[in-house]
Amino acid sequence: MPFRADHITHFKTLESLRPPRPARVFGWMLLMGMAASIAFLLFVPWVQTSTGMGQVIALDPRDRVQNITALVPGRVEQWYVTDGELVKKGDPIARIADNDPELLSRLRAERAQADAEIAATQQAMAVAQRDVGRMQQLYAEGLSPRRDLELAQIKVADYGAKVAKSLADRNRLDININRQSVQIVRAPRTGRVLRILGGDNATMVKEGDIIATFAPEQAVRVVELYVDGRDVPLIYPGRPVRLEFEGWPAIQFSGWPSVAVGMFDGQVRAIDVSASPNGLFRVLVEQKTGARPWPQEPFVRLGAKVRGWVMMDTVSTGYELWRLLNDFPLQYPAGALDQQTGQSTSYGTASGSGKDGGNAK
Repeated sequence: MPFRADHITHFKTLESLRPPRPARVFGWMLLMGMAASIAFLLFVPWVQTSTGMGQVIALDPRDRVQNITALVPGRVEQWYVTDGELVKKGDPIARIADNDPELLSRLRAERAQADAEIAATQQAMAVAQRDVGRMQQLYAEGLSPRRDLELAQIKVADYGAKVAKSLADRNRLDININRQSVQIVRAPRTGRVLRILGGDNATMVKEGDIIATFAPEQAVRVVELYVDGRDVPLIYPGRPVRLEFEGWPAIQFSGWPSVAVGMFDGQVRAIDVSASPNGLFRVLVEQKTGARPWPQEPFVRLGAKVRGWVMMDTVSTGYELWRLLNDFPLQYPAGALDQQTGQSTSYGTASGSGKDGGNAK
């Protein structure tokens, strides 16, 4: 017999416990909210990300901050620049003087003496060579013993050895003169002197000592991000990256990059094949072609901190929530091609352990 609403009158206790109308409305709202949440988790897409921290660096090693060193030992006699000064390629930075102010003149005098010795030895060797010719003629005519001819030849060889030694000594003097002549340290490229580390005339410097730091201007910049090792197998050149620069206002919605505000686009340029000393892997990110350009100096300088999100595959929100609750790695798409071995795999997720570096924040 089907149940009808009037049958409840036969159950007095049940009729007395009938919930009020607001409670029934709340129950229906709760039921509809649960249904909407389940539909949201099943059908709303989520873009998985691998989060990393890093900084802005110059792509060309020559454009990075570099040290300017002393070319010769001595003392800094004069500075031509100050901290923060902009210089062009070849502009003088400092002049280094030797402790002996007459060193260059003495080296030149020694070189002149070496030239005179070489000329005298070469002249003596020419005379000895003529003696060898005469001895050969006399020996051929039987008027001179063979020993005299051999002694003349030995004398020519001795003069040749002396000439070679004198030339080597003169070359060493030339090297010393050239080194002492290059006493003015010049800017290697157009850039800015960041900091002067040398002292005054009382401070001695050795060859190779750092006297200033220098940063070139207009460098081609990239971003280096450090990501978790479990995410590296899923990162390859060309992956899109969203970047948040230090001091640049931005709001990031991980999983829904289209609603992020103040973010800049990039793409993966290269990935290190080995881990860094901090245990993470370095990923180089370059500016994406056709996207909004990155902030230029002075808003974002070399060395500025950057937070980045490498965009991975799109999954359902429910799967991502389940992955985070179980601390699983990012999804490894079925049929993906292993970049290292070239073998096709069909795993649902990448295997690994430890804390996931791609958790959505």
